[in-house]
Amino acid sequence: MAWDSSRPVPWKRLIRDWLLYLAIMMVVFVVVLRDRMSAGTTAGLLVSGPLFVILGAVLAKFGYTRRTMKELRAQSQAQAAQRAQQPVGSAAGPRAKPAPTKRTSSGAGGRPGSKRKR
Repeated sequence: MAWDSSRPVPWKRLIRDWLLYLAIMMVVFVVVLRDRMSAGTTAGLLVSGPLFVILGAVLAKFGYTRRTMKELRAQSQAQAAQRAQQPVGSAAGPRAKPAPTKRTSSGAGGRPGSKRKR
């Protein structure tokens, strides 16, 4: 898709997602880097915020929008309902047996015999 300046940017969602990421990563850093936690790790997390929001805004202007959990649930329920309405075996029927190849036995013969030991 092309850039469209009239597309809306979900600022609240971008900021909320980043704050959630920030909280989770702070907990992970506190647990993993107990003694080595420094101002640099915290500053790195804080710098990631504007980068995340700006990148998300650019992607939104190009037309990318992530689906919400509500939309994903509705889609999976619709697919399940559609599968429930189809009769069993109507989509493709039973699969046909594939043609024999060099690697598969064609039903004739078994393994080649072994040489006699002396």
